[in-house]
Amino acid sequence: MPGMSMPGMGDMNPSAMSLMDLASGTSANPAAWKMPMLMARLGSWNTMFMGTAFIVDTQQSGPRGGDKLYSPNWFMASAQHRIGAKGAFQADLMLSLDPATIPGERYPLLFQTGETAYGHALYDAQHPHNLIMALGFHYTYEIVEETLIDFYVAPVGDPALGPVAYPHRASAEELPQAAISHHLQDSTHISDDVITVGISRQKLKLEASGFHGAEPGENRWIIQQGAIDSWSTRLWFFPTKNWAAQVSVGRLAHPEALEPGDQVRSTASLSYTKGDWSSTFVWGRNHDTATFHNTNSYLLESVLPFARNNFLTGRLELVDKDELFNDQLNVPAAVASSTFRIGAYTLGYTRDIELFTHIQTGIGANFSFYSLPETIKPYYGEHPVGGNIFIRIRLRRNS
Repeated sequence: MPGMSMPGMGDMNPSAMSLMDLASGTSANPAAWKMPMLMARLGSWNTMFMGTAFIVDTQQSGPRGGDKLYSPNWFMASAQHRIGAKGAFQADLMLSLDPATIPGERYPLLFQTGETAYGHALYDAQHPHNLIMALGFHYTYEIVEETLIDFYVAPVGDPALGPVAYPHRASAEELPQAAISHHLQDSTHISDDVITVGISRQKLKLEASGFHGAEPGENRWIIQQGAIDSWSTRLWFFPTKNWAAQVSVGRLAHPEALEPGDQVRSTASLSYTKGDWSSTFVWGRNHDTATFHNTNSYLLESVLPFARNNFLTGRLELVDKDELFNDQLNVPAAVASSTFRIGAYTLGYTRDIELFTHIQTGIGANFSFYSLPETIKPYYGEHPVGGNIFIRIRLRRNS
């Protein structure tokens, strides 16, 4: 068809419609998900605005548990323009005030590892995102009917590796905290100097990316740059509008500042959305080229609405952790060099409170408990637990 119209949007060709479905980078939730965004027509441009902010109080038990009040948040704006009958261009900008609203370069998250703060490896903590979470440019062209080619260039962006990153995943929209499997599944969603080429035909999409593999540095206020030294490829399958599946593999050049060697990351995921109910399963594996060691992770999460304005959330994880005791003194070498299988089990509830027309406000809480080997219980306690109480503010989708 020559074009389609949406409320607040101009006519759109198939190339433009394909860009509407994107989450972070070129990843996509199931098409059935009602993405929470405001849409408006500005001159000849179609614009989209999305944003979420949490105000969270975290309380955790055990010798390595922490307490903190902080606010993870992000805001995204996209501007799209149709180019002729078959092409479309889109620019994305995503910002976060995490560097200011998450003091100390971390928030408490038991058994989380990855990246650094003040020159030391983070453990039992999650790093903030950068001020500029994404800055990317897309061009899509319909070669023949139902066959599109995509080009994506981003000084900061998300290469074709892994599932939709957790801040943008439909099944995680009521969970303010990161998954502890984040650095085995979707941590590349803020990568430097990303170039991606993709081709899609009906229900399939194949992509390849080059990017800078190092994790972001500790200066969260700037755009960093580096050589395109890493690669990835990803295959998507969308059997119906309710399903999205992907498999991907990539080689990350020296991703961790304090760890030698590269990582080969493999992932697979399956997402399902029906109405406002969304669920995701993810498997991710890191292979360390310096030690020839593999770590695996498994995640299952879901958000289920019920009785208008109520949401139940759940996240189950099994994750291999080998960095829990990096830079730790007075820890036996056998413990410091071991890998531990951690189970994390989270259940939460959110209640929407109608206050504003274009802002969806909610109050919620979630509770996590963990399974862990006997060897590390002296460091974490017999039954470590954690809880979050939060206020959630999100831009509401157009009616």
